[in-house]
Amino acid sequence: MNLKKQQRLRRSLKSRSKMSELNMPRLCVNRTPRHIYAQIISPDGSNVVASASTLSADTRVGLTSTGNTDAAVAVGRIIAERAKAAGIEVVAFDRSGFKYHGRIKALADSAREHGLKF
Repeated sequence: MNLKKQQRLRRSLKSRSKMSELNMPRLCVNRTPRHIYAQIISPDGSNVVASASTLSADTRVGLTSTGNTDAAVAVGRIIAERAKAAGIEVVAFDRSGFKYHGRIKALADSAREHGLKF
């Protein structure tokens, strides 16, 4: 495993341990060069309450690419709508060790604009 991935995983462990103390649902974000994924995970970590990604057809409507900030904004909007439908309004933002920049920031800002609080 390369150094960059080890550093990201170390950052994610620290933030996830703090989130487990908060005992609230978490918005977990993962990104690859081609896609971005978001899941809302229950406080005990046993099940996924809502999910959205650039793989689903309803997210791809109107997008030219799935690996840019426009796609991240669309995923943020959809995950916020699905979370509100599931009765969740407040979450902890788990960026999985990724830096709060670019697509991660775009997804977070979009989710906040559409009603999620974190």
